Amino acid sequence: MSTPRSSNRKAEILDALAVMLEKSPGQRITTAALATQVGVTEAALYRHFPSKARMFEGLLDLIEHELQHEFRIIFQTHKQAEARIQLMLEALLQFAGRRPGLCRLLTSEALQGEQERLRERVSQLLEGLEKQLKQCLRDRKLGTGKRHGDEAAVANLLLAFIEGRLLQYVRSGFKEPPHQSFASQWPALKAALFAQD
Repeated sequence: MSTPRSSNRKAEILDALAVMLEKSPGQRITTAALATQVGVTEAALYRHFPSKARMFEGLLDLIEHELQHEFRIIFQTHKQAEARIQLMLEALLQFAGRRPGLCRLLTSEALQGEQERLRERVSQLLEGLEKQLKQCLRDRKLGTGKRHGDEAAVANLLLAFIEGRLLQYVRSGFKEPPHQSFASQWPALKAALFAQD
């Protein structure tokens, strides 16, 4: 059973890893460098996580948990599917802007040379987001009776938009937050997606 100190140390390790992902773009993070950043030995790192891959998985779990929490709030407070879609996209982009290092995980840029299962885990996370968008589009069709094409294709397009913004953010060295121009981009995206209504 983990103690509060153990849980805090795990959180410290994950926070340090996220900071290193942000501050060291293009560099592979070693457990020795991470241990130095946290102020512990490598052996201490391995007492909390059995491998570096598990540390990355811990960050992916954190991403999933935070996004699902935000999505639950959106679904509880907004009944209209179109508003849910807009707010989900905005939440994703704002999350990325708050946690730039984690964008390197979501784009798999930080996973070069790491275990293949980590890239598969990122794919699963993104596929889950795409399924939620697709469900919103289906709910919209059921609620309004309006169909605007293949929900799977539209959900995939929305996810491609998000992934593109994240890639631009990482490529720019985190200069322009990904949500910065969303307010002006959403009307064009909405008009294209729902033009047949």
